[in-house]
Amino acid sequence: MYQTGTPFVWGLVRPAGLGEMVSLLEKIIGDPAFVEHIAWERHLFRPSQIIVHEGDKAHSLYLVESGTLRVTGRVELEEKRYVQPGIGELKAGDLFGELCLFQPDNRRSASVMGLTDGKLVEIDGHQLSLYLDKHPDTGYQLLKQLFGTLNRRLSRANQRVEHLFAWGLKTHDIDKYL
Repeated sequence: MYQTGTPFVWGLVRPAGLGEMVSLLEKIIGDPAFVEHIAWERHLFRPSQIIVHEGDKAHSLYLVESGTLRVTGRVELEEKRYVQPGIGELKAGDLFGELCLFQPDNRRSASVMGLTDGKLVEIDGHQLSLYLDKHPDTGYQLLKQLFGTLNRRLSRANQRVEHLFAWGLKTHDIDKYL
């Protein structure tokens, strides 16, 4: 799928202003109790390389260290016709796949593919949960950050749906009946 890289070293390559989430993940990954190749691994990715597929079983979350990725979703237009629109882009410091920690069926809600060369850190969700159980203060802080991220994404998604709905009403001349 993708190549394993070198050890995690945000201290050397960390972009400015990434916030508390990256600091917390850096602290966790830097802890000798959170063992590399068991709890986390760094991977290299290339343009057009699929990192995760929508609908696949999800066991890990990812932190983008460098490069750009595109998030896409599969939309059915009509029977057996689909499009895969871009939902957004991810850059250094962005996290994705975190829903695997919260969804009972553990399925990917979107696909993610590389747009450029880059590096990411894959974090095993089960190992992270075990670690956070043993370190509840860090766990609480990380969950606060995750919920903030999810809230921002949900707000943006709601705005997009509202704009798309308004566009559809105007395009089909339905707005004059409202």
